[in-house]
Amino acid sequence: MTERTVFQSISRKHVISLGPQANVRDAACVMTRANCGSVLIMDLPDTLLGILTERDLMTRVLAKGLDPDRTAVRDVMTPNPICVPPETLVSDAVALMLERGFRHLPLAAGAKILGVFSVRDALPREIGAAVSLSEFREQVNDVLG
Repeated sequence: MTERTVFQSISRKHVISLGPQANVRDAACVMTRANCGSVLIMDLPDTLLGILTERDLMTRVLAKGLDPDRTAVRDVMTPNPICVPPETLVSDAVALMLERGFRHLPLAAGAKILGVFSVRDALPREIGAAVSLSEFREQVNDVLG
């Protein structure tokens, strides 16, 4: 059984995005309507500036008492997120996410953004393979100093 790629595994094949001037409430509403945990912040025509996630809303907006109607997404997004190509194996993507501490990973083919892979898109066997890979990398780093 061959492992899926991140593009094969994403549930939504369209990009959920907003411009950098949108406010946080707009982002929360877009994410709620689309039932997704992130929104890409894009500049025209197709330049990825950042990503805003549920965690960003909680830690950078709510916990700091910012007004969601007056706070621009550009001020609380994660800028310049790491992107992976669509042919990336799910276990490699999950390992990267585990190692870097995030749950959403934009997919890009060159400059074109194809969607967002979420850890929720991975199957249990792929997560297990990613954990093993991550632990192996950690052991190698320990040995190499």
